[in-house]
Amino acid sequence: MRVKIVDPSAFSAPYDRCLCAALARAGADVELVTSRFLYGPVPSQDGYRVNEAFYRRSARRGLDAPARRAFKLGEHFADMLRYRHQAADADVVHYQWLTMPGIDWALLPRPALRDVRAGRPPRPPQVFTFHERPARGRFGVARERRVLSRMDAVVVHSEHAARRVRDELGFDPGRIAMIPHGAFDYLTRLPEEIPLSAELAEAEGPVVLCFGLIRPHKGLEVLLEAFRSVRGAELWIAGMPRMSLDPIRRLAARIPDRVRLIPRFIPDPEIPAYFRRADIVVLPHLNAEQSGVLHIALAFGQPLVLSEVGGFPELAERDGAARIVPPGDSAALASTLNELLGDEGERRRLASAAAKAAAGPYSWDGIASRTLDLYRSLLK
Repeated sequence: MRVKIVDPSAFSAPYDRCLCAALARAGADVELVTSRFLYGPVPSQDGYRVNEAFYRRSARRGLDAPARRAFKLGEHFADMLRYRHQAADADVVHYQWLTMPGIDWALLPRPALRDVRAGRPPRPPQVFTFHERPARGRFGVARERRVLSRMDAVVVHSEHAARRVRDELGFDPGRIAMIPHGAFDYLTRLPEEIPLSAELAEAEGPVVLCFGLIRPHKGLEVLLEAFRSVRGAELWIAGMPRMSLDPIRRLAARIPDRVRLIPRFIPDPEIPAYFRRADIVVLPHLNAEQSGVLHIALAFGQPLVLSEVGGFPELAERDGAARIVPPGDSAALASTLNELLGDEGERRRLASAAAKAAAGPYSWDGIASRTLDLYRSLLK
């Protein structure tokens, strides 16, 4: 089976490459169609081809090039039209992201199912993965519905997302496939890991880690407010800022000597040291559907404290691998962190459940098997 996995802007490069490698191990002929990831190394190419067909000139200019977004926008339309012709030689085309969904839906072919019903030779079936929650608002919903009008099936990572795609976007439930997001276990066996800096390595007590892009919906203000009531531990906030750090720094200053802020992109070789050192990983999101950081923590078998948003509660309910707190509730978050920091046995239980989940329902080989089953059903 010839499969094209498409992520024009490399929004989820680690996910794309783990899925491609697992599909290739399962016997598929896989090509990843994407652009060059400019922030750091990505998982090595393993049994599949990579075609960096998008934004080639923008990528050569680099991350700091002036007017980079405008230059990339100028390439987008031509690249999408060119790729539309290239996709015809696949058996299945699976879109992970569409960079400009408000425009891209009009550039995509109609669904293969529609061709069959009309008696026309079918194009390759098209699949789309909802990595984030469906859009809100009248215009956002209309845009997403137009995108889905071009798809033969939609993959979601949680039952919560499946309900939203069905109920809010009106997509046929018979064409929604719930396939989990895989644990990023490749990070646990990198050939060369970079150790923590000397400053971080000197930390002696428990560490609570909040990792990933720093954005308003991540709830860092709530976490810092909660941490004023947490004793006997350090809080590490590590990730690239995508918002002003002024409110974060002001709140951190109220907790002297117990908050370490590492405001930069953390490349793959450095990630293992952070997760091996952490005693608890916390994701205090105010809203979200899924998180790649959650699936890094699963791979490293770390105890998790998650907000009750999106698909997060399913990890606790189904796999027992996390503690759940209401979003925005700093008192509940502080209470849960204090409880876990004082109960090593409960931390070990959560860690064991996380490792078991990573090797079971969140394993990439299982995910590839379910994904290929979806492809085969579409080809029938």
